[in-house]
Amino acid sequence: MFARILSRIIVCLGAATLLAGAAAAKPTVDDVRLGIHPDKTRLVIELSEAPAYRIFSLADPSRIVVDLPAVVWPEATAQDGTGLVQALRYGLFTPGTSRVVLDLGAPGRVLDAFVLPPRDGRGHRFVLDVAPTDRETFLAETRRQPIESARALPAVATVVPTPPKAAGGDRRPTVVIDPGHGGVDPGATGVSGIYEKDLVLTYGRALRDALERTGDYRVVMTRDDDRFIPLRGRVKIANEVGGDLFLSLHANTNPSRRLKGAAVYTLSENASDAEAAALAAKENKADVIAGVDLSGQNEVVSQILIDLAQRETMNLSKGLGNMLVDSLGRYTQLLNRTHRYAGFAVLKSPSVPSVLVEIGYMSNPDEERMLRSEAHRAKVVTGLVEAVEQYFSVQQAFR
Repeated sequence: MFARILSRIIVCLGAATLLAGAAAAKPTVDDVRLGIHPDKTRLVIELSEAPAYRIFSLADPSRIVVDLPAVVWPEATAQDGTGLVQALRYGLFTPGTSRVVLDLGAPGRVLDAFVLPPRDGRGHRFVLDVAPTDRETFLAETRRQPIESARALPAVATVVPTPPKAAGGDRRPTVVIDPGHGGVDPGATGVSGIYEKDLVLTYGRALRDALERTGDYRVVMTRDDDRFIPLRGRVKIANEVGGDLFLSLHANTNPSRRLKGAAVYTLSENASDAEAAALAAKENKADVIAGVDLSGQNEVVSQILIDLAQRETMNLSKGLGNMLVDSLGRYTQLLNRTHRYAGFAVLKSPSVPSVLVEIGYMSNPDEERMLRSEAHRAKVVTGLVEAVEQYFSVQQAFR
């Protein structure tokens, strides 16, 4: 008798666990598509559940942003545009919130937004219709309250994760690893279709593991999953954890599929060359790509005054950059004029020496294939670790 009762309890507990898991499962997106109509451009998102939503507009550049609950997206997180929409990106924005960003080729306004119930084998469909308008009307739209579904979507949570605190008495240097992009910001796209955000996360994790194996460093990641963190948030994390070093990892693309090689960038008021300036301008648009409202914050992002303390930090960053060039050169091909300078927003901590490493070109088929290999990743990580060790060895010698 007892055995039968126990068996029933176990069955009930198992069923309850399955039901709880089903309830906690995220809605799934089966399709995202754009269509052109005579008077509008239509976005359709097909989901397993009817979503709550919030829609608002952002200016300069013109964007329409749709927030949804956290959902499971298809493998692709970006599409080319059509009609009024120049480009379309979607993905996790903050924990609990997904975001869709429509880059507009001209000012546009929301004509309608609604959810259709399942029909003819299709799931729930979120539909957004956008039509051209004049700039004055568009700017008025940006000042209005968001369009929201009857079922309210929770407010967007803070986008900067709380960094871990150092254990008491831990005097080891703190190395902050920053895998670029993430979430709704995919970064560049390689010739195989891989996103920069995914590629550099594998390098960031491998570098973290290698540094932790030495036992000499406390290592903090700005992100360890597919989430978006604003540029200012990345700098804030480095400052809050008392970072002694900040390494931002990226992968490049170029219209020339022949260009290849790793490069190291440090902060400067003046770019070393036009290509470095263009790359900095592209990377500094990460917040724009993710649909962040930068009104009143542009000065903070792109015109931070470089004071005396930051000049000292810049000198340390340049020293680390030179060490990285030497160590990486022993393990991978380097770009000509490997150490370059430009105004990267993510490198603008006033107190943490910061370097941005472009591990190679995703637009070169041979190099992209190599970048995706575990063997090459191990070589690059070895070069990075050697530079970090040399940097702290020199700093220790001068204390």
